[in-house]
Amino acid sequence: MSTQPNTEKSIRAKFLPYALPFIGEEEINEVVDSLRSGWVTTGPKVKRFEADFGNYVGAKHSIAVSSCTAGLHVSLSALGIGCGDEVIVPTLTFCSTANVVVHLGARPVLVDVGEDFNVSPEAIEAAVTSRTKAVIPVHYGGQACDLGAVYEIAVRRRLAVVEDAAHAVGCTYHGSKIGSDALQEDLAPGIRRVTVFSFYATKNMTTGEGGMITTGDEPLAERIRLLTLHGMTRDAWKRYTHAGSWYYQVLEPGYKDNMTDLQASLGIHQLRRLDGFIETRQRYASLFNQAFTHVPELEIPIEYSDRNHAYHLYVIRLRLDRLTVDRAQFVEELKECNVGASVHFIPVHLHPFYEKNFGYKQGDLPVAEEIYSRIVSLPLYPRMTETDIHNVIEAVCQIVAKKAKKSGRVLPHSSYSHLR
Repeated sequence: MSTQPNTEKSIRAKFLPYALPFIGEEEINEVVDSLRSGWVTTGPKVKRFEADFGNYVGAKHSIAVSSCTAGLHVSLSALGIGCGDEVIVPTLTFCSTANVVVHLGARPVLVDVGEDFNVSPEAIEAAVTSRTKAVIPVHYGGQACDLGAVYEIAVRRRLAVVEDAAHAVGCTYHGSKIGSDALQEDLAPGIRRVTVFSFYATKNMTTGEGGMITTGDEPLAERIRLLTLHGMTRDAWKRYTHAGSWYYQVLEPGYKDNMTDLQASLGIHQLRRLDGFIETRQRYASLFNQAFTHVPELEIPIEYSDRNHAYHLYVIRLRLDRLTVDRAQFVEELKECNVGASVHFIPVHLHPFYEKNFGYKQGDLPVAEEIYSRIVSLPLYPRMTETDIHNVIEAVCQIVAKKAKKSGRVLPHSSYSHLR
């Protein structure tokens, strides 16, 4: 056994979680105000949050829901998706994007992605059949997919579009915010389209759990509102106010997808902070980019000039042919450095349920599979300090230095000292 002391300096004394929300006193005070008011379920603060969000995004109709998953489900239901229908879904997404299609008795047709991790328009085109009724493009990681191409296919093939914008609050495409009515008016007038956002705890803004649906389609918005609260007549939430009535009617067998005032209390103030949150994420992402651009064992995120990147995720790709470890070992090495990390996502077609019930198998969607084998999501959120960011940089570079193949070229840690 070696008696040499371990001289390698510990990067962090305390574990850095992969993600933490930033909750301020304003949010806490607003929640307390709701608790004291007695309105703890859907009430006036939900309506206020919906109005604020619609103004921020630029959408005529905003409908708050209990989760992004609920929003995707109720939107597809309102569009009439059901048994025998097909809905195109990119495989590189969280399972809920496809699960909601299954819940409605339809078939999720899983398709491949491009090198930017977003859905491939060519793959969408190739997957359309006579049974295809909708497509769910996912705006991966905080950068919009090629909406122009997706909308063009949808118009030509008469498909509804339900945008999964779980990662995309605050994102823009061609100068307009994702979810805005302007995008539809400019790119695809007349298309049936909704956008669904997530406010889960790890997202760029949070209500703990929760989501929002936006659309410029008034009849569709009215049907979604109806379905989100048991199919009860409009403004049924007011029945316990002075302006309300005990009497209501159930017009359809709806769902229980409504947001609460407690959640909206968080959302009202998180929305006000959102642009600042994104600015911080972009600044931290720039530090990562500066550090990793010239590391030949790593690939940094792709950015486009016609859309911003809100950096919900900062995802590096490992060049495994230049390393002596695989992705799983790399993540474990980060953990040993007290740095949390994650992977987004296991392709949906590789999950046992989708293999068993829809016949998917490894090799079917090769781009997503190859991406999956190499991706690592690094921690990136406003509660981090610049010191935290530099700790992550140091941890990544230290692992690369130790695990690079001899034929590779790795810069010494001193090469990154200018970033401190």
